[in-house]
Amino acid sequence: MAIHKMLRRSLSAEKRSTEVPKGHLAVYVGENEKKRFVIPVSYLNHPLFQELLCQAEEEFGFHHPMGGLTIPCTEDLFIDLTSHLSRA
Repeated sequence: MAIHKMLRRSLSAEKRSTEVPKGHLAVYVGENEKKRFVIPVSYLNHPLFQELLCQAEEEFGFHHPMGGLTIPCTEDLFIDLTSHLSRA
């Protein structure tokens, strides 16, 4: 299954449930309108993802406006990055 479809599916599932499967993390992505994505926690160790986390820390510190981890990048960039990580 393509990561893009998996991420989209997680967005539609959000309407039915706010639960996050074991081994995953919900993050909010977007510049203006934030969308919720559910990602494997293993992504947190990847250097490319850690760069996004540093940007999030610089922009939001420890206060994330959505109540969860907010990533300050475009949805397209995030999907491209997670697609790359899923192949690694």
